[in-house]
Amino acid sequence: MSTKTLSIPAPRSRNWLTVDEFCEDIGIARSTFADWRAKGRGPKCAKLPSGRLRIRLSEAERFMASLEDAS
Repeated sequence: MSTKTLSIPAPRSRNWLTVDEFCEDIGIARSTFADWRAKGRGPKCAKLPSGRLRIRLSEAERFMASLEDAS
């Protein structure tokens, strides 16, 4: 009987962020993220069958770029 070992990718080698990772990266509280989502101002998210949200890394970067000051 062979044993299969699962390898877990390093956190930043993935293409998706958890809400907690996103909030930590940009320095906001999870409640702020929830408020942004309720107001339609947050980044686009994917909803997993479990109900948890994930944010594509490219979407997080696009979202942050949209907040940059043009000056």
